[in-house]
This record gives sequence, structure tokens and C-alpha cells, in this order.
Amino acid sequence: MELKWDQAQEIAEVLAENHPGLNPLQVRFTDLRQWVIDLDEFGDDPGASTEGKLEAIQMAWNELYEENSDD
Repeated sequence: MELKWDQAQEIAEVLAENHPGLNPLQVRFTDLRQWVIDLDEFGDDPGASTEGKLEAIQMAWNELYEENSDD
């Protein structure tokens, strides 16, 4: 399955696995965009990213990060 920009939750789950313990709120959007594009599972147009899509991914990833930091 190829991930698309609008699959924020699924992308966030892969990023959380690839970058355990990293606070996603400290990641610049330029880095976040590149990390998404570099995912093996990613199959969307790199030029289709928007600030809103990146923010949705970052917020979904942050929810996972906060859940795991409560353990």
C-alpha cells in the first residue's frame, strides 16, 4: 500500500516507528516533508504537500508521542 499526503495517521505511525522518542513538535516542516517523501511506503506526488497536510501529520504523530511518553 502506498501512503498519500492525506493519510496523516498512517504516515505518523510510520514516522513514530522510524524516529522513536523524537518529539515531533521539534521537527521543522522542511525536515518532516523530506522524511515523508523518503518513506518506502510513500507513493504520492512530493509537490502535493501543503502546510496543512504537514501539520496534520505532525499533530497525529504528536498524539502517538504523547501516548507513548505517558507509559
